[in-house]
Amino acid sequence: MTKFVYSFSLIFFGVALGYAIQVFSNRGVLRLPVPLDTVRKLLQKIALLFFLPVTVLGAIWIVNIKAVSIAALPFIGFSAITLGGVLAWGAARAIKLEPRKTGALIPCGAFTNIGSIGALVCFIFLGEKGFALVPIYKIFEELSYYAIGFPVAKFYSRVDRKTERTIDRLKDLAKDPFIVVALASISIGALLNVSGIPRPGYFKTINSVFIPVGTSLLLVSIGLAMKFRSVRNYFRECLIISMIKFFIVPVCITTLAYLIGYGTIDNGLPLKVVMILSTMPVAFNALIPPSIFDLDLDLANSCWFFTTALLIVVLPLLLLMINSF
Repeated sequence: MTKFVYSFSLIFFGVALGYAIQVFSNRGVLRLPVPLDTVRKLLQKIALLFFLPVTVLGAIWIVNIKAVSIAALPFIGFSAITLGGVLAWGAARAIKLEPRKTGALIPCGAFTNIGSIGALVCFIFLGEKGFALVPIYKIFEELSYYAIGFPVAKFYSRVDRKTERTIDRLKDLAKDPFIVVALASISIGALLNVSGIPRPGYFKTINSVFIPVGTSLLLVSIGLAMKFRSVRNYFRECLIISMIKFFIVPVCITTLAYLIGYGTIDNGLPLKVVMILSTMPVAFNALIPPSIFDLDLDLANSCWFFTTALLIVVLPLLLLMINSF
């Protein structure tokens, strides 16, 4: 219960603080020296280019990555994202959604909050070793979003159906500092891990501070851009995405991880990580394609808010299942 209260309180406080700053700024109560969007991007850069690389490197340094089956972890993460998108597409076809709604629903099914909420829950529930597996699980996350998810969403746009070359998108990804820094921290941590060099004791203290602080910065940045919409107008779609996110995908992906043998490694640590990360809500990134491709942004906003709010039910259930191993 303490772990649940701590994780949910941190998530709620971060998002609520960001949203409060947004509201006060828009009403003129709070005057910032720079635009809100600039503050949001600055917080993301600090978290992703400073706090996250240090914590990832330090955590991977001590995790057991010598098991051959761990190499499958990025593909399991990719499978979870792909399955969610395919299921959302199938649901949209089944209930005959118009193209603008279909294009917004697919990213909601695919894009998952792994980096901020998922990583935080893994750290609080499983410790540093659980957190260390998160960046490995999400190696293909950005690639699947920008090289697959965005083009699919764009296909359903009424405004722009022009085709971008895949090679151009891949080149942009290769130059993205967030991706480069993330891969570098994973690689250095893995090299230190296999080198046999012991990790200094102070790294545990650093990570115990850096992980929640870095995550809080990302959550505040989410709150700065959060906009509430009428969920009741999209209640059916919200229920569909919740079923995909919190039941179908976790059951399928956790079963896959179990069959690979993750339950026998480090007291089932990789299996528990997969269970947590495959049961996370809609990522805030899912709101980007609808906003830039003229899709149904209200639908995406509703699904994001609805699934995030359901964490108050999902997190205790996750903790119970993890403790039952």
